[in-house]
Amino acid sequence: MYSSEGRESVQVSARPASPDPIEADLIKKARGGNLFAFEEMVKRYQRRVYAVARRIVQRHDVADDVTQEAFLRGYQALGSFDVDRPFGPWICRIAANLAVNHVRSPQAREQELPEGHQEMPSTSSDPLRDLLENEAQRVLRQALAQLPPDQRAVLVLRVMEDFSYREIADTLQLEMGTVMSRLARAREKLRIALQPYLGAAARRAGAEA
Repeated sequence: MYSSEGRESVQVSARPASPDPIEADLIKKARGGNLFAFEEMVKRYQRRVYAVARRIVQRHDVADDVTQEAFLRGYQALGSFDVDRPFGPWICRIAANLAVNHVRSPQAREQELPEGHQEMPSTSSDPLRDLLENEAQRVLRQALAQLPPDQRAVLVLRVMEDFSYREIADTLQLEMGTVMSRLARAREKLRIALQPYLGAAARRAGAEA
């Protein structure tokens, strides 16, 4: 199990052009049938892949299944993977496609997780700050859950995973204009959903100053 405003220019910062040489070696070994090498790749990226899936499907059990399926498909497709490119974005695209296919399927039933599920125990000595941070995470999860799945997928890939517009278009098989319009609508809906919390947080910060 895996646990877990201004106008924006289309030009975004480039991703690293080449992968970690250690990872490139692991992939080459995995291609030769070394399962331990691929297991190491899974350990390196399982949290990131799970996070992509979890934010799109909004259910822990489904995100867990998507994560495992993504790595299975990734292993099966290693022969076509370009070792001169980074592995992370590639495996995340596989997971994103699987997650989007799930939320589009007739049998998909989106359910929120119980309060506090998967929250990591805090090591901070400031209980008030911890409480506010946990509340912010809860509000954000609820706001994301209210977005239509297609808008949520675009938002997650662009804002949280830093995919370029072209990468999102290729991953979700959309036109660039569709990606941009869905992202704009998702951001506006998220801004509206978070406004009550942001206003309350600002008031609390002012009271503590």
